[in-house]
Amino acid sequence: MIAQKMKGYVANSSVIRAMFEEGKKMAEKYGRENVYDFSLGNPNIPAPAEVNKAIRDVLEEQDPVLVHGYMNNSGFENVRAAVAESLNKRFGTNFSRKNIVMTVGAAGGMNVIFKTLLNPGDEVIAFAPFFGEYRSYVSNYDGVLRVVPADTRTFQLNLEEFERVLSPKTKAVIVNNPNNPSGVVYPEETMKKLADVLVRAGKKFGTSIYLISDEPYRELVYGGASVPFMTRLYHNTVIGYSFSKSLSLPGERIGYLVLPDELEDAEDIQAAANVATRILGFVNAPSLMQLAVARCLDARVNLEFYDRNRKMLAEGLSRLGFEFVKPEGAFYLFIKSPVEDETAFVNKAKEYHILMVPGSSFACPGYVRAAYCVSPETIKNSLPQFARLAADYGLHA
Repeated sequence: MIAQKMKGYVANSSVIRAMFEEGKKMAEKYGRENVYDFSLGNPNIPAPAEVNKAIRDVLEEQDPVLVHGYMNNSGFENVRAAVAESLNKRFGTNFSRKNIVMTVGAAGGMNVIFKTLLNPGDEVIAFAPFFGEYRSYVSNYDGVLRVVPADTRTFQLNLEEFERVLSPKTKAVIVNNPNNPSGVVYPEETMKKLADVLVRAGKKFGTSIYLISDEPYRELVYGGASVPFMTRLYHNTVIGYSFSKSLSLPGERIGYLVLPDELEDAEDIQAAANVATRILGFVNAPSLMQLAVARCLDARVNLEFYDRNRKMLAEGLSRLGFEFVKPEGAFYLFIKSPVEDETAFVNKAKEYHILMVPGSSFACPGYVRAAYCVSPETIKNSLPQFARLAADYGLHA
């Protein structure tokens, strides 16, 4: 018999993944070209040429025993030094290799830092809407996730409600910037206000409150938007990053944590994260991918591809009367459901072979997420079906 905790996880298994699997079945039945799958944030553009070249060069130039062997649990020293130097160059920081832990993607990094920080009953605060797996990550270490309700006018951080949720049990706060699922970017002014709240709360409660800045979409921003680098604004910040989106490598599971020296108990946290990587069973991040990404830290996917998709879908749905806050980052559109029960709307959309994810999965009912990291043809061909869906609800521009 499986563990009691796993029974809960299985019962609440990812709706996103379930939609993705349903999409594959629909594609087999109706033809892939006749299914408009906006469910999963799976990049539709290939990794930059630099990545494939780096992989080939590593395999040809380096000792195969080293390439495929163990290293320090936190990652190769030279790789961590390269990541630190890249961040220093871009953001004016002063990191060294000891501040970097290479991780099995952003999800692996989140689990490492929660394993490092959380005691049973510690509270972690997340701002709705948020990536639903945060719940599992926190509960996996017997933490308690507290949710700040969304400000659905702007989907910016609801700082007034946040102050009410903070308590002496608050151990960490998660901010996902740019945000999945809303696509909103939290600007520096907002993040400075958040930092001020955290400083005051730490003094009030006499506790250390860590900000975990989850940034897998950091490079995916449009129209001049920029993502502030939070270690410069709040001393107790941990950065979690993934190359899944910036280099179109979701299946390779490679990312890193930044653990600055300014953290309270920095040395203990750095040492514990190194051990957590091992005891969680990762042991270390994939060795070949560590060595490869270190050679192409400045490479990026074709951002214009996503921007064109963003504009095509946003303009098309806006003309049909759908409502949403225009995204400035990531590759998601968070659409207001025309009916209160967004799951009914999602099910209705399936009749037109359109797959979207209900907002309840992101702690924000009444909305649905559409991932536009798909082919332009998928968006173009879906719009007549969206028009039929809009007509069912009497929407009009």
